[in-house]
Amino acid sequence: MTWEELEALPDEIAQYIELHDGHPVWIADEVFAKHSQNEHQVYTRRFTNALESITRRITAESVGPCWRSGMESNLFFAHDRSSFVTPDFMVFRCLEDEFDWIYAEDAVLVGEVLSPANTRTKIEEKKARYAAGGIPWYWEVDLGHHPRRVDVVREYALAVGGLLLPEGVTPLHRSNYIQTNEWTFDNNETVETVHPFPITISWTDLAY
Repeated sequence: MTWEELEALPDEIAQYIELHDGHPVWIADEVFAKHSQNEHQVYTRRFTNALESITRRITAESVGPCWRSGMESNLFFAHDRSSFVTPDFMVFRCLEDEFDWIYAEDAVLVGEVLSPANTRTKIEEKKARYAAGGIPWYWEVDLGHHPRRVDVVREYALAVGGLLLPEGVTPLHRSNYIQTNEWTFDNNETVETVHPFPITISWTDLAY
């Protein structure tokens, strides 16, 4: 299926499809879970708002790259748009043209707020696609229950080649993510890192 063919479908069908190298991927379970759980929507918005506040400030203060944040926007891996996913939140370089598409080479950080529909198999498949697209940083957000809150945030860095493996063993994917940090509500005052630029997010900013 091409992007043009997907666009031609009724919205009530197209919204449940992603493309993987021209092959449709049915994601209805994931979309239903996200849209039916107020917590998922709230925490995705909280994370995006926190990142947007940081990217706007850094862009205004810096002579370096211009950054933007996005929530549930399509991220394309091919310029014919035959391959894409929709991360819950992401940070990307400012686009030259208004209303332009966002491609993997533009993104520096992508993230997922995990829900019951996100099985480990589905998450690993999505991570592999992000890694193959060369996106430097990937974050995962675990939600807690009773009380409702963001419980754990994990940071992963892209690793390309150079991994030491036993003789005769080859990796399934040429690139993948390695966990480099973890922040928990009980053990850390803030979510704080210097990659891909200085980021500090308080748990208050993420509260339900």
